[in-house]
Amino acid sequence: MIRTRTPTTTAAFLSVVLLGGVNGVAVRFSNRELAPFWGATLRFGIAAIVLLGIVRLRRVPLPGGAALTGSLLYGVFGFAGAFGFIYWGLVATPAGLAQVVLALVPLLTFLFAVAQGLERFRPQALAGSLLALAGIVVVFGQRLGSNVPTVSMLAILLAAACMAESNVVVKRFPKCHPVANNAVAMSTGAVILLVLSFVTREAHALPGDGQTWIAVAYVSLAGSVAVFSLFLYVIQRWTASATSYVMLLMPLVTVSVAAAIAGESVTLAFLAGGAFVLAGVYVAAFAPPIARSLPVPALFRGPRSLARQEPPNPVQPGCA
Repeated sequence: MIRTRTPTTTAAFLSVVLLGGVNGVAVRFSNRELAPFWGATLRFGIAAIVLLGIVRLRRVPLPGGAALTGSLLYGVFGFAGAFGFIYWGLVATPAGLAQVVLALVPLLTFLFAVAQGLERFRPQALAGSLLALAGIVVVFGQRLGSNVPTVSMLAILLAAACMAESNVVVKRFPKCHPVANNAVAMSTGAVILLVLSFVTREAHALPGDGQTWIAVAYVSLAGSVAVFSLFLYVIQRWTASATSYVMLLMPLVTVSVAAAIAGESVTLAFLAGGAFVLAGVYVAAFAPPIARSLPVPALFRGPRSLARQEPPNPVQPGCA
């Protein structure tokens, strides 16, 4: 449930959905020429260089202490883990099936946040997550493939789990400037992805096709620098589970953009499933509470529990 809803935060949330939704189309173009880990390395390497440049020019303090630990873990889970598994899994997994699996991110984020004492268990949030997930299954169900290697499916599932845990990590550690946080996290992710690229003996040639360069430029700048800076802005003001609903709305944008650019058809299933997704997101994240939250079992409570969902503390100088 969103406690600090403002026009600015809502606009940032919708911007993440729109910009991030185009990522799926851009990655398709990138994967035509670049090996998966190498493509992800270029994406986050370029984004990290841009962010570090902004940090230096604006003299934004880099994280230190516990905040630095949080940024590093955010990079491990949110960039190296999540996108490493996504880029590799999509080699053999149909995009539609991958979208269905990644639609588990909000539900996993909610369950991880409750288990780690950051949020209270709310039946309304669980119901909304399942309703929205059903909508994604309707949208992409007709595109699912049956001959998908188990290891590829497992990779997409692990990507969803990494994304969910990265959302919780951001909330558990001290707040830091979004640009500095992403600069450290993306640098960490890019280094790990580069190592994986060499370990798997991928080719490391730069793109030769103009469309590939455009795709890489988009996912690096708009799809990474802008999207993840806005994402951290939102998650510092909303709950981890509410912010994660961008993952359910992005596929709707992806399908719409693909229809406009690649001529893919918009089916009745897309319209019906999209309505389920929007309804589920509204019920779980935006609607007034239908019933009081259930208490979290003592096993899941922690000293830093955010059960009351109080507004986050302002960013501290030095991000420590």
